[in-house]
Amino acid sequence: MVAEGIRNLMIKIPRKWEISSLLFIPVKGTPRFKLKRRPVGSMNDLATNHGGITTVRADYHCDFSGSSSDLCVCIVTWNMNGQVSYEDIEQLVGSNHEFDLLVVGLQEVPRTNISRLLQAALIETHILLGKAIMQSLQLYVFGPKMNSQLFVNELKVDKYGVGGFGGLIRRKKGAVAINIIYKGIRMLFICCHLSGPRPSLSPRPSLSPRPHGAHWEQGSSLVTPKSNGEEAQNTMNDLYVVNCDCVAHAGNVEERNWQCRKISGSLFSKNKNPYGRPVQVTVWLGDLNYRVHGIDTQPARNLIHKNLHRLLTRNDQLLQEADRGQIFRGYCEGTLAFKPTYKYNIGSSNYDTSYKVRVPSWTDRILFKIEESSKMSEKLHSYQSIEGICSSDHKPVKAHLCLQAIKQ
Repeated sequence: MVAEGIRNLMIKIPRKWEISSLLFIPVKGTPRFKLKRRPVGSMNDLATNHGGITTVRADYHCDFSGSSSDLCVCIVTWNMNGQVSYEDIEQLVGSNHEFDLLVVGLQEVPRTNISRLLQAALIETHILLGKAIMQSLQLYVFGPKMNSQLFVNELKVDKYGVGGFGGLIRRKKGAVAINIIYKGIRMLFICCHLSGPRPSLSPRPSLSPRPHGAHWEQGSSLVTPKSNGEEAQNTMNDLYVVNCDCVAHAGNVEERNWQCRKISGSLFSKNKNPYGRPVQVTVWLGDLNYRVHGIDTQPARNLIHKNLHRLLTRNDQLLQEADRGQIFRGYCEGTLAFKPTYKYNIGSSNYDTSYKVRVPSWTDRILFKIEESSKMSEKLHSYQSIEGICSSDHKPVKAHLCLQAIKQ
């Protein structure tokens, strides 16, 4: 059987081991492993720092009716693989609509009118505030039916396409975004589907291609390159949510990194106000397509079967690239406590049994960044997959994030 990624790199798990801080730690009588504990962050002592990304444990309790939050946002991402039913949409948005905003990012959307299906599922509680569509790449923001329009001070949309003919087969490449000010909070939502480099004739992609650019500086949302000695301009001026569907192959990491930076620097760059107030909250969501690599598919599936899938996070390319400072510096993400969301046999919750036998991976992610932590506090109340939806080869991912302004 042919496994996706690099077949000749496999993690050998000792017979006797303990789990701590999501790393292998040896006990007496096992091969040597270097003991390394992740530092604990400051977000209610529930954070783990992965260099560029801080992993935050969700507390799974939101007092929506109380006064502990100014704004509660439910965020959902799903690669639909060209299939949908109304029952799937109902399960996607859920029956509990206790949130202010619902952000839905979709990739590989079929030709069905998804907007109409979403509005039908939310007809009792929420209305559509804005949408950004580029063929099969779509992003929607919903708000409460009662007085929601009064809280919207600004709403802009933008899109950015990258090369390829993905649009012909409902696999449009690029990004769509919504820039919104709601209840005085400036937010950006970005939904993207990234393409890969030209196919290689080599059966094994390189693990260490040459990085793009000499060095990088941190922008307000992503790491951006310097060009001709001048720092690249940051274009994220309001609150953004990003939905990404990146290149499918484990060896295309540098291309994914470059496209994330390109999208970050291109969206809302036209008619930009250099004196505009900066974004307060940035959210990326989507099928980012960073893979679990360095381990073959069967050992990975064995860990998942034993409910030890958290051990695979050390092989997650997204966290590794963030550690290298290539992407998502300063961002947060919930703990990957749920099983990898790709790739499943369509119509089931069984992982890929095709001839490729792909290594299960967390391709579908939601990340967020608070730009002014001294003025805005955040709490992550949930981060989970929706395993009951089986019409796609991806499982949807949902997060519940609450924001509160800090009184000065």
